Amino acid sequence: MEPQPGLGLTGNQLQHRQRTTALAPPVHRRAPTHAGSAQESSTLDTHPEATGHTEATGHTEATGHKEATGHITARARAEVLTPPGAGSPARKTKGGTPARAAPRATPSRSPTTRTTSGLRAANFKAEPKWDFEEQYSMDGGSLQTSCPDSVKVRAAKSPWLQRLFLPNLTLFLDARHFSPSEWARLEHFAPPFGFMELNRSLVQEVVSRFPPVAQQQLLLAGLPAGSTQCVSCAVVGNGGILNNSHVGEEIDHHDYVFRLSGALTKGYEQDVGTRTSFYGFTAFSLTQSLYLLGSRGFLHAPLGEDVRYLHFLEGSRDYEWLEALLLNQTYKTGNLFWFRHRPRAAFREALRLDRYLLLHPDLLRYMKNRFLRSRTLDTAHWRIYRPTTGALLLLTALQLCDQVSAYGFITAGHERFSDHYYDREWRRTVFYVNHDFRLERALWKRLHDEGIIRLYQRPEAPPPRA
Repeated sequence: MEPQPGLGLTGNQLQHRQRTTALAPPVHRRAPTHAGSAQESSTLDTHPEATGHTEATGHTEATGHKEATGHITARARAEVLTPPGAGSPARKTKGGTPARAAPRATPSRSPTTRTTSGLRAANFKAEPKWDFEEQYSMDGGSLQTSCPDSVKVRAAKSPWLQRLFLPNLTLFLDARHFSPSEWARLEHFAPPFGFMELNRSLVQEVVSRFPPVAQQQLLLAGLPAGSTQCVSCAVVGNGGILNNSHVGEEIDHHDYVFRLSGALTKGYEQDVGTRTSFYGFTAFSLTQSLYLLGSRGFLHAPLGEDVRYLHFLEGSRDYEWLEALLLNQTYKTGNLFWFRHRPRAAFREALRLDRYLLLHPDLLRYMKNRFLRSRTLDTAHWRIYRPTTGALLLLTALQLCDQVSAYGFITAGHERFSDHYYDREWRRTVFYVNHDFRLERALWKRLHDEGIIRLYQRPEAPPPRA
């Protein structure tokens, strides 16, 4: 196969890193650790919130997700032994039929040495606050929509949203948007909202390989000059509310369709449609979906010449994943023990880096600060919190599209539906403490009520008259 543009990276180019930088001392990468080892500042809580829900399956989409950070080195040649439980028998589901156990993200040792500032998440009893907390990288050359009914126009007219919405944020992290000064600023914020405790040499080597995104407002850039067309987008979560919804055709009629994690469509076309324009994921959510849903037909990420990939960088393991992808090497780690393949294989080799987009930490911090600021951030458990992958995807669509419709997201009455639309038997939705589902549900409802998005809901039918 011919090499893909931007993927011609040699092993020497990444493996022989500079050990000295302008802002940081030499960074020595620690040896790989096994899953389950202690972590100085864990980013994980694998236990469900005490809500009476018991079917914890490690969700990766709009209805839940477990987060962890791990560390490997793509140079490691030794085989990693399968951790205990990797080959354990299938557990029983509520119906008594065997179900494949979900991979459980496990904490591992901190992957990096101290940065120049010495900032450690473990040193803070709540999320630290900085004078520059609300400073974000802005895109000075962003395009302005001509759609009279755009999200951006509606936001400007909403007394609530106009105080929150920043239409000209830098959305994507690439070679142009990484510099010593940006590292010094962003290392004050814990991932996924910054670079705290990450390995600077790894981050720099990986990000520098991604070509600059020519136009941050890439969907507007695709329109003819002077066009007043409104760019419509459907964002499809994996919630059970879509089962028997029959909105597949409606979804496919949008200009662009966003999907995430275990985005099964075959056999569910009537409910979720067939098209995919953007696929959002983390290293954890993609590999876990391949593991859990491979037998159901989810064998790779959505493919197609027009598909763009949106990678939300949770922490060190995502940069390790990218390193292995660039080197076309096998990803070996105890943290993602279920995935012992080359990351490029998840895309069936049909990958171009100009269609593989890294979401900027400033964008994710903006979403957290202004839209989904959970009370958890004011507690000792602040480090484990982040919005769900589905929430990050939906709020990204608000920055890119003129009109946004959301399907398969958590709404009032979600208890009546199974966790996912593709569940073979009914499963209760699990609320994990590293997310705030109630906060997200309230946000989607308010955005809908304000006319900013159109949220697919299924009100409970009134009882029949006597």
